[in-house]
This record gives sequence, C-alpha cells and structure tokens, in this order.
Amino acid sequence: MRTTLLLLLLLFGVGSVAQAQIDTTGGRYYRPIFANVTVTPDVVYGSAVTYTGTTQTLLMDIYQPTGDVLARRPVIIFAHQGGFLAGSRTDAYMVNICTRMARLGYVTASIEYRLGFQITGFPLPAADTVGVAQAAVRGMQDLRAAVRYFRKDAATTNMYKVNPAYIVAGGSSAGAFMALEIGYLDKASEVPAYVGLAALGGIEGNSGNPGYPSAVLAVLNLSGATENPSLIEAGNAPLLSVHGTADATVPYFQGRVGSLLPPKYVYGSGRLNPRATALGIRNTLVRLSRAGHIPFESNAAYADTTFRAIRDFLRPSLGQAGTVLAARAGNTPPAARALAYPNPADDQLRLLLPEAWPLPAQVQLRDATGRLVATFSPTTRALAVPRGSLPAGLYLLTVPGQPPVRVEFR
Repeated sequence: MRTTLLLLLLLFGVGSVAQAQIDTTGGRYYRPIFANVTVTPDVVYGSAVTYTGTTQTLLMDIYQPTGDVLARRPVIIFAHQGGFLAGSRTDAYMVNICTRMARLGYVTASIEYRLGFQITGFPLPAADTVGVAQAAVRGMQDLRAAVRYFRKDAATTNMYKVNPAYIVAGGSSAGAFMALEIGYLDKASEVPAYVGLAALGGIEGNSGNPGYPSAVLAVLNLSGATENPSLIEAGNAPLLSVHGTADATVPYFQGRVGSLLPPKYVYGSGRLNPRATALGIRNTLVRLSRAGHIPFESNAAYADTTFRAIRDFLRPSLGQAGTVLAARAGNTPPAARALAYPNPADDQLRLLLPEAWPLPAQVQLRDATGRLVATFSPTTRALAVPRGSLPAGLYLLTVPGQPPVRVEFR
C-alpha cells in the first residue's frame, strides 16, 4: 500500500513527496552539466484518425541526458512549426532545443502530430480558416495524448524516469497554437461552433492513453497565438512567450490568419501575456523587436535568447509543488480534492485523499441518480475502489463535507 500511495503522489504532484523529486542544486536545469544526450527515436505515443479518415500512428523522439541516474525528472514536450501542413519532429530547431534542454537535465520530446486539413470553397485559399482551426484542435489532442503518455509511463514501466507532476508543453508557430490550447482551452464553449469540436473528439480527443490527466506545469509559446485572450483564466499554468514584433505570419498583437469566413482571428503574445499579468499568472514575454516569424529557427542569436528564456522561466516552477489539475478562482489557493485514478476505469480505480483532509470514517459511492451503491472504510489515504457488479456509467465518490469526485466505469 505504501508503494501505491507513493506512486499516486508522484502521479498527481501533491504533497512533499512529489515536490522533493525536483532537485535544482549543482547547476541542474541551468547549466549543461551533461555532455551528451541519448535519443530514443520513433516512440509510439498513440494513434488518431486524420482529416482524410485514415489512422495515423503518432510518433515522438525522446531525449535524455546520457548517464543521468536521477529517478524522477521534469519533461518538456515540443511541437514543431509548419502551419499544420508541413514540418517534422526532426526539424533542426526541434533537435536543437530538445538537445540543449536535455543537457541541462530535462527529459525532452519532439512529437509528430496530425497534419493537413480539408480546404473548402473556390477559388482555393492559401489557408482555409475552418480547416486551420480544426487542425489546431487535432494537434492539441495529439499533444494531450503525449502528456498522458508520460504520465502513463510514470505509473507503469517508468522507462523514462519522469516526474508526472512536472510536464511542460511547448511549441513553435503551429506547435505553439497547440501548446496554448493545451494550457488554456478547457471548456467546449470556448471553441467556435463552426469547428465542430464534438465530431473531432472533444477537448481531450482520442489520440491515446485515456484516463490520465493532460494538464501541464507551464506553457512555452514560441511565435504562437490563440482564439481569444479570455481562454487564459485565473489559476492557469504560467506562460512564456517569445515573439517577433514584425511577425507577418502570426500577429504579435492580433489579426487574421487564413482567408475564408468565418475568419480565424487570433491574438498573439502581445495580447496574451498582458492578460496573464492582469490575472496574477506568472509569465514572461520576450519581445523580439522588429523580428519576423520564428526567427529563433534560423538565427543563432535568437535561438540562444530563446533557450535562455525557456531555461530561466522554467526553473522557478521546479521548486513548486507541481501541476495543479484544476483552475482556481482569483488568487486563492485551490480547494483540496480527492483524486481518482485511472478514470475512466474498467474493473478498479484508486482514490487518493488529500493530506489536508481528516481521514474519513467512510467513503460513499453513488450512482447518477444519487443512490448509494457502495461504502468503504479507508485505513490510509490510498483506497482501492472495486467495480464489482456495477454497470458501466458515471458515479460520484463522496466524503461528507468534501468536494465529490466524478468517476466512470466503462
């Protein structure tokens, strides 16, 4: 049971166990203390249906500091540029930034994701705004699957020795659109109706590794934009943006991308970071004066600036308690919540009760009608909840006086 409790604490990033896993002493995560990096190519992290209806196997390359013996390390997942039409996980900049961050001690990954979109209307536009929006959602879903992959690995084989409470999402250009969405798009109502979110698989999507959280520790936005600054809400993840002020592809402030109605009107870093500041969210905006689109991909000086910005921005987060898996209102601390894992579950799930709660005499399981279907008497904060003969469906795990947890047996 102690092993299970430790695993769950690590998985969800709560309490001192997870916090103690990130050691920033000795220059780790700041200086390139590792001379070499080991790359594991072609790692399958999921699969998903493309816009043409075919199924694509999703791959990523994983970079680890060679010779590192640390048991739990933070992860940065990067998504490449290319306007959702081109690009690769082996693009030079992806290799460069993944290698440089891995030499500091991070585990890094460069992902492939679904490219392409249906072009509608005549004459054919340079970019169909409906298609771009849908492609961004598909990319976001794939990126979420990659986050879940590392959490699944940490909970099972632990092949990559990652701390699942410290997973960062980042991207360049199109990849940055995805990173911003995984960080701040958390409600279906925030997606324009013309996108058809439900038909695409919802916010989480179906790209792989279900039942694991896809929340991230921080967002790295390199020359990206998003639907509206209002996506960023109090309590969301910290934001780093690096953006050229003369970007004619993705606007630094705001503007339109694509060419068909309804317009894909987006807001760049010059609008997103002030929004984060107003909400009390830690953020950094690196303003590349008079620079164009993704200058760090072709200019060594800008690449160095971006590397240092990522390094300096992330290090303070490593000393904090890890990912909070729910937004909070204002700047008040989030309410302590019990965590159920995996969710949905087939035969059994586990419930982790927060340290802030008194150990209850009873935990109740109720069905969707509110009927009591099972009770449990925990002796520790990690409780096994068997399905037994219960039918598939939604249930509530409740502790008197505490927020309930919605769970699903499938």
